[in-house]
Amino acid sequence: MIIYDLRCKNNHTFEGWFQDRTAFEKQKDGNFITCPVCGEVEISVVPSSRAFVSRESRPELRDSQEITPAKAFRMFHEFLNKHFDDVGDRFAEVALKIHRGDEEKRNIKGTTTPQEEDTLRDEGIEFLKIPVPKLDS
Repeated sequence: MIIYDLRCKNNHTFEGWFQDRTAFEKQKDGNFITCPVCGEVEISVVPSSRAFVSRESRPELRDSQEITPAKAFRMFHEFLNKHFDDVGDRFAEVALKIHRGDEEKRNIKGTTTPQEEDTLRDEGIEFLKIPVPKLDS
């Protein structure tokens, strides 16, 4: 897995996770990568201060670089907390306001009822349901 710092032509920065550089290029060429702020598809990679070592490039570090499922969940949970505004049970309400232009576009997370999900689908609002387990400290 490789993480790139990305920037759209409107100068919004965000990160993307890809299997490898080829996967990134394929998704970029197909306009499958969009800016989470403005939806722009003209994306470029920007320099990053992070460095990652793959198993293939440093075989002597294989055991120390293993990521357990618990650590992967924790990393995912941290990513969501850092990059998404938690609107709780107001998710459908806020998503509708963003969709209609009544609120600023941003990444949000929260909960919905099945009826609220139907309303969002009827309005043409794309959302992704991700079960996120509570993690022990």
